[in-house]
Amino acid sequence: MKHISAISLFVEDLPAAKAFYVEVFEAPVVYEDANCTVFKFDSVLINLLKVANAPEIIAPGVVAPREAGSRFQISIWVPDVDAICAQLRQRGVTLLQGPLDRPWGMRTANFVDPAGHSWEVAQQING
Repeated sequence: MKHISAISLFVEDLPAAKAFYVEVFEAPVVYEDANCTVFKFDSVLINLLKVANAPEIIAPGVVAPREAGSRFQISIWVPDVDAICAQLRQRGVTLLQGPLDRPWGMRTANFVDPAGHSWEVAQQING
């Protein structure tokens, strides 16, 4: 079990989240209904699920509110972080941090989607 197939992200405003993912990532929608929109990122599906529907899939767990803070980050490795950051800014994305050269050999930048999920773009630093 080393392959991640799908990640469900809980969102308060599905139309805003969908618009963000369409504009920023240009990922194809592979499924949608009134409660979710599913995007394909290579071999991983990202399911944007209305927070009201989340309890049924994580019970007996509890859905944390956005204000509780980040508990994970999704990273996308790219060939040129600076070029991607320029594209993100053109698409209205505010970078929270970076691009920065990290001591572990990556150049990274991060931002959040409308629901507060943390995303990172990263590239291996040649050296």
